[in-house]
Amino acid sequence: MKEFMLLIRNEIDHEAAWPSERHEQFVKKCMEYISQIEREGKLISAQPLIREGKMIARSGEAWKEAAFTETKEVIVGYYHILAEDLNDAIAIAKRNPEFDFGATARIEVRPIQMKDHATKYIYPTEKKV
Repeated sequence: MKEFMLLIRNEIDHEAAWPSERHEQFVKKCMEYISQIEREGKLISAQPLIREGKMIARSGEAWKEAAFTETKEVIVGYYHILAEDLNDAIAIAKRNPEFDFGATARIEVRPIQMKDHATKYIYPTEKKV
């Protein structure tokens, strides 16, 4: 199994006009989706992202901080999963409830690099306490 990150992209205000019942339905569908991936033994973690924060950049010695919401589309959450290959990861992403609750959702499906092949460095995968 390989690790993949599903980065959930959507318009920042796509839920703003939803009545509370629709939001509850969406969360329930997400819970079912997460439970299904867990039962398959393919979920590592999943979390929504709060719609606040900063985007930072550096040019030489100068730092720039800006609202990450400078663009209309933002990453609203992620799923860290296990999959056989990219096609399996895509199939898992296609089941995501984001697609059933709005027309602006997109999911970026990315393999995670576990090891740097040039240096043989293995990236950490769990917290050391």
